[in-house]
Amino acid sequence: MKEILRTNDPVRLSWLTALLKDAGVAVVVLDTHTSVLEGSIGAIPRRLVVADEDHAHAVRVLREAGEEMFE
Repeated sequence: MKEILRTNDPVRLSWLTALLKDAGVAVVVLDTHTSVLEGSIGAIPRRLVVADEDHAHAVRVLREAGEEMFE
């Protein structure tokens, strides 16, 4: 699994997840449980990850949509 990005923004996370799923990329959101447990301060970002073989395609899809992320 490779990390695509980290964010504390649940709306952005939902948008990116839908965008990638629509492009046929399976995604996993990590740290959701920890983020919920820590409360509303947003100190723990959630991580969006994809399979190693889907990484290049996922990055391309997000860049074409104008999204900033790290590799």
